[in-house]
Parts: sequence; C-alpha cells; structure tokens
Amino acid sequence: MQTNNSYKIIGMSCAACAARIQTICSKLDGVQSTSVNFATEKLTIIYDDSTISFPNIRQALKKNGYDLIDPADDANKDTTDESKNIRIMWIKFIISATFAIPLLIIAMGPMIGISALDMPHNPFPLALTQLLLTIPILICGYKFYINGVKAIIKLSPNMDSLIAMGTAAAVIYSVYSFIQIANGDHMATHNLYFETAGVIITLILLGKTLEAVSKGKTSDAIKKLIGLAPKTACILKDDVEINIPIEDVLINDVVIVRPGEKIPVDGVIIEGNTSIDESMLTGESMPVDKSIGDNVYGASLNVNGFFRFKTTKIGNDTALATIIKFVEDAQGSKAPIAKIADKVSGIFVPAVFGIALIAFLAWLIGGKDISFSLSIFISVLVIACPCALGLATPTAIMVGTGVGAKNGILIKGGEALETAHKIKTVAFDKTGTLTEGKPAVTDILSLSDLSEDELLILAASAEHGSEHPLGVAIVKCAEKRELILYKSSDFKAIPGFGISVNVNGQILFLGNQQLLNQYGVSLDDSYLRKFASQGKTPIFIGSETQCLGVIALADVVKPTSISAIQSLTDMGIESMMITGDNSITAHEVAKSIKITKVVAEVLPNNKAEVIKSNQSKTNCIAMVGDGINDAPALTQADVGIAIGTGTDVAIESADIVLMRSDLNDVVTAIQLSKATFRTILQNLGWAFGYNIIGIPIAAGLIYLIDQSTLLNPMLAAAAMSLSSVSVLANALRLKFFKKKVSKKAN
Repeated sequence: MQTNNSYKIIGMSCAACAARIQTICSKLDGVQSTSVNFATEKLTIIYDDSTISFPNIRQALKKNGYDLIDPADDANKDTTDESKNIRIMWIKFIISATFAIPLLIIAMGPMIGISALDMPHNPFPLALTQLLLTIPILICGYKFYINGVKAIIKLSPNMDSLIAMGTAAAVIYSVYSFIQIANGDHMATHNLYFETAGVIITLILLGKTLEAVSKGKTSDAIKKLIGLAPKTACILKDDVEINIPIEDVLINDVVIVRPGEKIPVDGVIIEGNTSIDESMLTGESMPVDKSIGDNVYGASLNVNGFFRFKTTKIGNDTALATIIKFVEDAQGSKAPIAKIADKVSGIFVPAVFGIALIAFLAWLIGGKDISFSLSIFISVLVIACPCALGLATPTAIMVGTGVGAKNGILIKGGEALETAHKIKTVAFDKTGTLTEGKPAVTDILSLSDLSEDELLILAASAEHGSEHPLGVAIVKCAEKRELILYKSSDFKAIPGFGISVNVNGQILFLGNQQLLNQYGVSLDDSYLRKFASQGKTPIFIGSETQCLGVIALADVVKPTSISAIQSLTDMGIESMMITGDNSITAHEVAKSIKITKVVAEVLPNNKAEVIKSNQSKTNCIAMVGDGINDAPALTQADVGIAIGTGTDVAIESADIVLMRSDLNDVVTAIQLSKATFRTILQNLGWAFGYNIIGIPIAAGLIYLIDQSTLLNPMLAAAAMSLSSVSVLANALRLKFFKKKVSKKAN
C-alpha cells in the first residue's frame, strides 16, 4: 500500500544537507518519490509500506547524522518549542558577542591607537587573554563542529563543515603561535587569528538566529490558521448543555453557539438566525447572514445571533483543517525552478572545499606565507553560502501560499503557484462560475392595467410554497421588494406546461405559451422570441380571459464577472467560455461580460478536449469551474481553478481553490503567482550572483589586481550571514502583496 507522509527533519543545517537527505531516501527500496524542503525542514516522501516503514527510513537517516519526528508526535508539540529554540539561539549569540567584542578590541587595539594593547610589549598576557576569550565563543558554537565533523566523516560536507573547517584552522594555527610566544618567540604574535575565529562564529550565530526568526515569519499563515480553532464546544446532550473538548465532538451532535463565540466544527443550522464572520475562510470581512438550513464552518465567528446546528464534519474533515492541509502541502512542495538550486546545492560544499584548498596551495606556492594563505583559505570557506540557494524558492512559496490563504485563495502546490504566472488564456464554465447558477427575475412586463408590483404579487402568491427553481426565484423577488402576498388555494401542477391556482378568488395560469393557448388565451409570440434571443425564460401569467403579463428569468451574471474579465484583458490574458448551455444563451452571457471566444453546447466529457485543443507550448491555459462535469477539464488544464462553493470533486481536481465565488480572485491568484515567481527569480539571482562573485574575491582575485585589497575573513563571515537573511527578507516582502482589480469595468 502506498503511503504519503511529511516528517520534520532534525539536524539539517543547510541546503547541502537537504540534497544529501533526498539522495539517501531516494536510494531506499520501496521509496517512490522524495522531496526535502530546507525552509520548512520537512521531508515529503511516498513509499510502499509493504517494502519499507517509517522506522526504516528514520534509521537510514540516523546513520548519516539526521533524524525524523513522527507526524503524530510533531502534532502534539507545543508551538512554543520554536520560540524556545530561537530564545536559546539569541542567548548563545549574546554570550558569544560579549566575549567577541573585547577579543576584537585587544586584537585590533594597536591599529586604533591603544598602546597598552601593543602585542610586542605584552605578548604572553595578551595572547593568553585572547585564548581565554575565544573558548566561551567556541562553546557557544559547538554545534558547528559536531555537525560539521560528522558530515565530513560521512563524506557529505555541509555548511557547518565549512564553518568548522575555517574557524578550526584559525584556532589551531593560533594555538600553535601561542605556544611559540610562550617559548619566547615574540614574532609569533603576528600569527594569532583568535579574533577571526571568534568574530566569525559570533556573526554566523547572529545570521542563523535572524534566519530562524525570518523562517518563523514565513510560516505565520499556518500558525494563525491553527490558532483560529476553538478548544471546546457546547453541545446539547439529553436536553442538558455541556462543554466538551473539540476533539470529543461527534457527527450529528447538536452544538449551541452564542453571540461572540467561535463555531467549533462544520455543520448545518437547525434553529435560529445569525450573522457570521467567515473572513478566516474567504478573506471577506463582511458578515454573512445565516438561517435554518445554511452551512456554518468551524473557526468562523458568530457575530450577533443565537443558534443551534447539527455537526456534519469534524476533525481533519472540517473546512479549516482542509485549508491547513492545502497550505502545509503547498509550503512543503517544490516548484520546478527549485530543481536548479537542488542540483547546485548537492555539489556546492565539496566544490567550495576544493576551491579553498586550491587557493591556499596556489598562494603558498606563489610565495605567500602560511598566514596569508590561511587567511585566503578561511575566507573562501566562510563566504560561501549554500543556504541562500536552498532558501530562495521555498521561502517565497511559503509566503506566497500564506498570502493566498489570507485572501481566500488556496494554492495546493509550488508547481501551481509557479505555473500560474505563465497563463495566457483562462477558460470559464458558465453556470455557477460566471453566473450565479440559479435563476433570478430579470424583467417584469405588464400586458394589462396591472402595475409591475401588482403583477409580481399575483405571480409570487401563485408560486408561494413551490419548490420549482423558477417559482422560488419569483417569490424571492417579491420578498426582496417587501411585497405582501395573497392567500392561494386549489394549486394544480400541469406537467410540462406550468400551474393553475386560485389567488384571492381569481383563477390564474402561470407557465409557458402553450399553457395559455390550451386555456384559450391568445398572446403575441414576439415576447417569446425577444426573451429567447436574450437567453431568458419567459413565464406568462394569465387569467381565464387574458394574458396579464410576462416575467422573464435568467441565470444572472455574477457582479464580479465583468470586472474580472476586464482585469484579465488588461493583463493581456484572453478569456473564453466553455459551456453545455445552448449557443444563444451562452453568447448573450458572453456578450454582457465582454468574452469574445465561446464554445457552447459541449458535452461534459468533451470539456477536457476543448482545453487540450487550446493548449500549446506558448498558450498556458487555466480552467475555472465548480461542478462535477468540470473536473476532467480542471485536471487537463495547466492550472485548474475551482470555486470553493462548488462540488468536492471539482475542488479535489483543481490546483487552486477560491473560497469565495468572486472571480476577481482568479485575477488575484495570477497576480500573486507573478509576484511570487518574480521574488523567486530575484532570490536565485542574488544567491547565485553572491556566490559567483564572493568566492573568487575571497580567493584573492582582486588582490592579484590591487595588492592593497584583501578580503578579511570576518567580513566574509558577515557577508555570508547577510546573504541568507537577505533572501528571507526579500521573500517576506510578499506579505505586503496587494491585489489589483480593473476600474474600467462598469
């Protein structure tokens, strides 16, 4: 049986570690695919559990210095663990800095005019002081040495290995020089590099701490979503109200919710009316009115009403849990462009070791002393930064998917987020996507001395209590106008034609033209042709002697469809409609929202074929739909976008889910993809550019041209720390993403 799981990784220090873990896991029997995300520190792995198990995978990684946390254990960990780790990192940095600052002052004192710190005058005491100040710093950075040496022994050096090797070389050479000073060789004072090792470790501790803080901010979206759910629920048990943990709520329990309380799980209202703030689901700040029969969702806020509801979904099946899973999966996934960085990261550290060693030997052979060559060796090791490469893509995806969730847009994976920026055509289903998906009154035409409202009162009174969608739409229209209806009786359905009913003592007929003709009432069929040409359905209202009027109904266009289509046009993206509806209706709807390309009367199983025929290397196409019949097309499209109010099948088939029925969110999703991809390119450009420029400078390239310029190892360490933090800071800029909707539409 195939198992797909994500595990938290322990012991990963850089992108080279991520590449190593991926290589180890991919070689295990039974493992079908594996992906390691350095930013989230998670392993996503698909394996055959009849061949291999979690303990086997864990053991293979333990042999190589890494560990995994079982998902069940990880779920039970308090979110304060991360804060605690960051606090410990800050403490280590502060302690390290406390000793590094005087260490640097002592070493550099003579250069800034402090004669008391002149090494030739007090060589042994000052050298001993430097050694003693360095020891606490090395203790604070002990993990670099433990992890780095382990990685070297396993022949898989990582970032810690570079730091350990560079600072250890400086310390060992300095201790050797200290022994020479103790033996009376005062010239050896020029060969002390204690401050180099101390300051490098301090700066890297600072960089790692800032990196951890920034990483935490990239996953804020998940933390906020998890924190939304209430911990308890008030249920009605044997007519008694009891508070129970949310984990103990069962399907079909009756839950009581009071004003100001959060709804614990998903369900259907069975008593009461209220307004609910569903912004955590949809991003929409306006409360939504709810009454008996309406769905409510866990973690949304009950604004002002008292109601009871019966639970329909609990635990991992709730809307909130689904959103969290979507966002977690997306943040743990990789975009195709990340493969470039993965390949580089796998060979990066060994290559840097090689460059550092070659540079050291080359300068030594070229006539420079051991001190100069060692400085070059250390600079190359500490300036290299595979972390920036490893963080470039996943951090942007983490922030991008988090911003999407905040705006009611659920992006299921990094591939969808990356692909969406290339969209050239968006294909829309009509019913329920571009339109409301249910009929509404569009025209009321009186053919007698009755006013519009009087005609509507008669029609609504006749249809009151009807379950037919057209009848329901007429009644709703009357309710919206706050009209008072008459009592009706003798209701009779006439299949295929309409109804007859007694309203206020008058026999009325409501239905199609044939119904009135059947009862001897003649009418001008020009009205039928007029409304049919507009894609509308006419309902004729007649008495026993005359036609009183006609009410036209249609599946009306959503208010947001026009602005969404205009925004796509402004972005240079073509819109098209694919629908099973008749051609006349389809073209009328398309015309009203300025869609020029229409494919109508398409059978459900042929929608995917239409998408396929429009796809090409130069035409990346998205499909937007909400129904079961849209699922094949959503899967076929380069990017499938489902309306969250649609069917579960459509939502499962899509790459992106819109929690609202607002088509402007299609535009926002594409804009967010463009912003995220732009950030990824910036990050990768910086990460590659930094290393390509920084490593040769550290190796002494500029010194060959200008012998007064040599990169100090401490500056190299500062640059390395800055590199990773810069990538993270750039990714965090996505948090300020603002959606833009066209103002041209009216």
